[in-house]
Amino acid sequence: MQETPQQYTRRILRNIRGKNVLSVLTSTPGRLTKILRGVPRKKLLSRPGPGQWSAGMILGHLADAELVVGFRLRLILGSNKTPIQAFDQDSWAAFSRYETHDPRQSLDAFRVHRERNVRLLKSLPRNMWGYYGMHSERGKETVKRVAQMIAGHDINHLRQVERLVKSRM
Repeated sequence: MQETPQQYTRRILRNIRGKNVLSVLTSTPGRLTKILRGVPRKKLLSRPGPGQWSAGMILGHLADAELVVGFRLRLILGSNKTPIQAFDQDSWAAFSRYETHDPRQSLDAFRVHRERNVRLLKSLPRNMWGYYGMHSERGKETVKRVAQMIAGHDINHLRQVERLVKSRM
């Protein structure tokens, strides 16, 4: 059963309870690097089952999601109350062919975009954290909520990648 946008939001936000959002956002690229250290490319590209994503595919998704988040943040900051379009991650995975991407290049792309996004967030005056966009599925999302969602998204995918590289596939 597909989860609703509201169920997804609750699930993702549960991941960051009691955590500092900027610390999560800052530490994720290094945590991924540590998890992936010494893992052969073949294992990173191995899917756990039909229709399931490999660790490498998750890295491709993280790189693209970071582009989306950076764009959304800049839209909101440039035009408070702007519309924000949802995207279909499975469609992006299919047309981008994540299964063919070099996992280490995806991680590098994620890291570079993440560093820029964190730098932007750290530079914002307090009042700009309340600027918002109207997400097409989830409604009003402030800069603060966008940061919380991506931090929770990070934790979700860190757990998945860690499970995949520790599995016996």
